[in-house]
Amino acid sequence: MTSSIDFYFDFISPYSYLAHKKIINLNLRNIFNYRAILLGGLHNLAKVTPPAFNERKMKNMKEDCILIAKKNKIQFEWNEKFPINSLYLMRGFLIIDNNKKSKFIDLCFDAYWKDNMDISIDKNIQKILTDCEINHDFYEKGIQNQKIKDKLKALTTDAFKLNVFGAPTFLVNNKLFWGQDRLEYAIDESKNQT
Repeated sequence: MTSSIDFYFDFISPYSYLAHKKIINLNLRNIFNYRAILLGGLHNLAKVTPPAFNERKMKNMKEDCILIAKKNKIQFEWNEKFPINSLYLMRGFLIIDNNKKSKFIDLCFDAYWKDNMDISIDKNIQKILTDCEINHDFYEKGIQNQKIKDKLKALTTDAFKLNVFGAPTFLVNNKLFWGQDRLEYAIDESKNQT
């Protein structure tokens, strides 16, 4: 029997995208629970300076992501608009029906990290919503709902309380694995029945 794995992610994270693609390539999506967090909020709680705000780390991160994508045969293009504010997208993930979440994740990640689209602007979000058959007005009202705002904050705070400090992070059998390069370790742990 395999334990399910919580996958803490944010669309802004290129490493979350790479992990997501690896999960799809391994045909293991069914054992992962995608857990939305706001990475910027998590960084603030953890007092972590993200690589986007450190020139040397940013240069390394770009090169590293390209290297990982190439090694794993994942289509990837560094987004010219990095970083964007992913707040509305992460709230959006929380309001849509469960049967549309997978497609929403796929389209948001691909638009940003494969197709180099600015997914913070309305016309591009509208295209994703149309492709997912999500009503734009429903979406716009939902992401402004105070309960949804509070829920994303709570999910991010809860992740922090579990010692999550970055994305992607995997939680399985009460063990944390941080980074796309720890995906296989998390999968191995999911098979470990104690």
